[in-house]
Amino acid sequence: MFPHPETAGPEGLLAIGGDLSPERLLLAYRFGIFPWYNEGPILWWSPDPRCVLKPAHVYVSKSMRQFMRKSHLKASINMRFAEVMRSCKDIDRQEQEGTWITAQMQSAYQNLHDLGYAHSIEVWEDNVVVAGLYGIALGRIFYGESMFTRIPNASKFALIKLCRFLEKEGFLLIDCQQDTDHLRSLGAVTIPRPAFLKALRKNNLLPEPHRSWRGPIK
Repeated sequence: MFPHPETAGPEGLLAIGGDLSPERLLLAYRFGIFPWYNEGPILWWSPDPRCVLKPAHVYVSKSMRQFMRKSHLKASINMRFAEVMRSCKDIDRQEQEGTWITAQMQSAYQNLHDLGYAHSIEVWEDNVVVAGLYGIALGRIFYGESMFTRIPNASKFALIKLCRFLEKEGFLLIDCQQDTDHLRSLGAVTIPRPAFLKALRKNNLLPEPHRSWRGPIK
């Protein structure tokens, strides 16, 4: 069990300890809680406000539309989950030191992938994965975890493709967790934690199908 998300500290820290079993992770996501830590005990977070993106409201700028029309990039889902996680772990990020994607995290999310809950989007240039992202799908909400890119605009390409795919699948919301300029440029907004938790309560009442998504996406 977890404390109520509204009891989180000013920076969003809610709890310390526990494990990364599938049962605990899925319970956490259903209540708007996610793990984020480097080494030592597991830290569980529920930030306020929450950055979210409605798939139907993804913003595609004129220049990005032109890029997507002319680009030879292709997208797929769940073709290289482990590779996407490794790339998110290994990519150099100027804004931070180290990574929270430990071997323990990789194993835990691979388990969720095998169970049909964790999913990856891959962006291909020829036969090479040059960008991607991964997250958790529960009900009609996708909980984004991390993304990476090795070439300009490919991470935007990945998120736009994810949004279009999720919109077709009837998804209502993407939890972006952290508020960044990159996400805001694509239409993400922040909402108060109570509003986010209300959306989760409705989502938790929906059936939970096993999703075996795999293959190219348009």
